Amino acid sequence: MLIECDWPLYESTPDAIAVPVNLHTHRLDALHSLIQANDFTHAVVYADREHFANLHYLTSFDPRFEEALLILSPSRAPLILVGNECLAYLPISPLKLQSEVYQPFSLEDQPRDTSRTLEDILKSFGIGKGARIAAVGWKSYGDPRRSDIPSYIVDTLRDLAGPGAVENTTHWLTSARTVAHPYDIAIFERNNVKASDAMRRLQFALRPGITDHELLAQAVHYDGTPLSCHMSCKTGPRRISLASPSGNVIERGNTWSANIAYWGANICRANWVARDERDLPAPARDYLDVFAAPYFKAMAAWLETLRPGASCSSIYEAIHAALPQSVFHVQLNPGHYIAYDEWPGSPFYAGSTVKLASGTVLQSDVIPGHPTYFSTRMEDGYAILDATDWSAFGQSYPNAAHRIEQRQAFLRDTLGIEIDETLKPLSNTAGILAPWALSPRSILAMR
Repeated sequence: MLIECDWPLYESTPDAIAVPVNLHTHRLDALHSLIQANDFTHAVVYADREHFANLHYLTSFDPRFEEALLILSPSRAPLILVGNECLAYLPISPLKLQSEVYQPFSLEDQPRDTSRTLEDILKSFGIGKGARIAAVGWKSYGDPRRSDIPSYIVDTLRDLAGPGAVENTTHWLTSARTVAHPYDIAIFERNNVKASDAMRRLQFALRPGITDHELLAQAVHYDGTPLSCHMSCKTGPRRISLASPSGNVIERGNTWSANIAYWGANICRANWVARDERDLPAPARDYLDVFAAPYFKAMAAWLETLRPGASCSSIYEAIHAALPQSVFHVQLNPGHYIAYDEWPGSPFYAGSTVKLASGTVLQSDVIPGHPTYFSTRMEDGYAILDATDWSAFGQSYPNAAHRIEQRQAFLRDTLGIEIDETLKPLSNTAGILAPWALSPRSILAMR
């Protein structure tokens, strides 16, 4: 049912979020243990501007403009290779990393005449015949011989150590990152607040006659927080998914969608530029009853199932039963992990054996689509924390914990979504679905 309700605003007193002492040392030690336990001698962790999250997890360093390569061995101090411009950015890491400039990582036509060859660097780090190298890139591919690390790096490693010496072990870090440290969750909560408050401003500033560029400029108030993916704001009869704003004019009767994405947060909404169903094309005027309301009900049930120990395959099956493919056409996973990268992976797929764990951070990303009804969206961030982890989080970040408790109360008391106590909404827009862009105070509720 539709209710009239202001979108809640919560106190915004920030917590101090400092990197915990030895956090990254412990993470490197855990990786060294994996290297030894799996009979490798070395590991390399590759990153570029978009695919930085595994390296950032280990070091808090994310390369800007360039690529980077972290080289590890349990018997040596880590070595990080960076290009010309990232050398001055390395102090962003709390680790005192041994570093070397490898100029081919630099941009085209920058100086490349002073660094050692990659072969010489790797040899000096003990990589040669008999070495076995665990290669961490961005994705896994089933066959451990396949890697998305650039071929010239993998080829050099294989030339030195042997053709079968390099294996893709990206899953080591993508798996480790599915359980977040309270420090990371605090950062994600802060960024969900920023992104969701921007989405609230977007939704309430939207009006016919302005362009998508104008809407973003007026409402987002971007403060330089790193993005996890591009911002979007799309409208018009030729709206293209994932497209950037293009100057289209917002007009009544068209569709609209937007997302604001910072590290650990991606707030997305999609609806019709309409006051109510009378502004829709005639074939879509039952949108609320046939499409938006069933979607909201399914998402409410999805949220109510999230807790430690929940079966991800059961959640996958339930959401697809609630949103029949013949109408909703959900093509991607019904929800996924979110971290410093917008999509580290998803536990929700057919036949999944994953059980949700305390410390999991999820994105409520279930994307329906229909040629007549368009779409709807309720994308926000949620953490799952058992009583022990919640107590530790609250002691370190009391202001964030207070906001989370207020959001839990809003979901239960106003929206009628009976979430488990372990589900911690990180976003100020959590649970809010407004089907009509020009009537944003009309939102769906279970009662």
